[in-house]
Amino acid sequence: MMLIRPARGMRDFLPEDVRRRDYAVSVIRDVYERYGFEPLETPAAENLETLLGKYGEESNKLIFKILKRGEHEASGQADLALRYDLTVPLARVVAEHHAELPRFFKRYQIQPVWRADRPARGRFREFYQCDIDAIGSKALVVEIELCAAVSDVFKTLGFSDFVIRLNHRQVLTALLDLSGFARDQHQAVLIALDKLDKIGEEGVREDLGARGLTPHTVQAFLALFGKVGRLLEENVGESRTGSQLNQALLLHLQDFVGQHEEGARAVAEMGQILELANATAAEARISIDPSLARGLSYYTGAIMEISAPGSAGSLGGGGRYDNLIGMFLGREVPACGFSLGLERILGLMDERQMFPSDVHEAPAQVMVVLWSAASTRESLELATDLRAAGLRVDVYPEPEGVGKQFKYAARRGVAAVVLVGDQERALGQVAVKTLSTGEQVAVPRDRLVETIRTKLAGTRAQSIAVTHDS
Repeated sequence: MMLIRPARGMRDFLPEDVRRRDYAVSVIRDVYERYGFEPLETPAAENLETLLGKYGEESNKLIFKILKRGEHEASGQADLALRYDLTVPLARVVAEHHAELPRFFKRYQIQPVWRADRPARGRFREFYQCDIDAIGSKALVVEIELCAAVSDVFKTLGFSDFVIRLNHRQVLTALLDLSGFARDQHQAVLIALDKLDKIGEEGVREDLGARGLTPHTVQAFLALFGKVGRLLEENVGESRTGSQLNQALLLHLQDFVGQHEEGARAVAEMGQILELANATAAEARISIDPSLARGLSYYTGAIMEISAPGSAGSLGGGGRYDNLIGMFLGREVPACGFSLGLERILGLMDERQMFPSDVHEAPAQVMVVLWSAASTRESLELATDLRAAGLRVDVYPEPEGVGKQFKYAARRGVAAVVLVGDQERALGQVAVKTLSTGEQVAVPRDRLVETIRTKLAGTRAQSIAVTHDS
């Protein structure tokens, strides 16, 4: 028997799923545009060489490659790939169109990406990312605006318990330098560290050992990092406020990095981000987390992740990547971005029953009954007039019994049905039945739209009242 399930790690989206996704996307798009971001879209497939070497060794393995086609198919070689994220395609676009873009380019992009990952709760092979990126400035205003925008997104969606975790790649660089790692070993360590919450300290130790790193250096780093973690736990245990905890952690990080120039500058930057964020929607939402690593190799500065209790991993993340566009353009272009994982957000909203009631609206407000085969044209004309008035209208396709058509409309959640039977036709009227009450009235054709709108308003008011009472 032919398989009828979608490929593993990919899903079908039924109408209810699409409506929920469209609701969240509309909120995200509206917030992004209020912050001055412009829309951008890129192809699903990129040249393979565009993607390779941008994410790090581990992530390169997760790129979905597309084999050459036609006479080259037998070679088994790939020349294209499905996009892995939205950041590298953005870097390519900026490099290609830099002369046409403004000095400070702010874009949002909401499209699916693909990763050949092992599916798990909250992890799929095809999923939507909702990105904002700001190109052209190294100013910390960029990081702060990104954190403010995503904070506004989550507040508008109804979240009250989210946290934006903040760290800095140069703080991690300082800790790695002080532990004795060579610079060409840093990326391997960060990839392993990014798995700390999944595989634990012993797992990180084994991962680094398998990469050929010396046990002494690994132990020195884990000891130093373990001390950072213990200080974090101790400060949390002191029941400090978020602001007090952040300041305490910054002081500890200053002590750890000491005279390390890059590390000291990074700690100072995090302090500025925290201070200035208090003037934005991100106020009290940012929390210093020295364990945050983010494994992608293109990050160069501040890194962020957003999470909420009960989520299957982070709900989004990002950071500064000042060197990525230069890989395409040949000169450094500062950039910073934040990406939201739509599937995890939708999953958590579903678990918490956070979707507004109107997201679950019926596909149509009104259904036109097909009285007989001879009245098909009349029913279609009636539906056309109602749609022209801005109503969502369905037409029952077959001239079956009226009772059967009424039951179908009720199961679909339709608020009202209209029909023109022999009696109504003779009097120049249309029958309108409100399914929630069973009330049926006959009205002149020229009063039909007005009558239906009144019925719909009454039905909606009743629904709201019931919701409030419950």
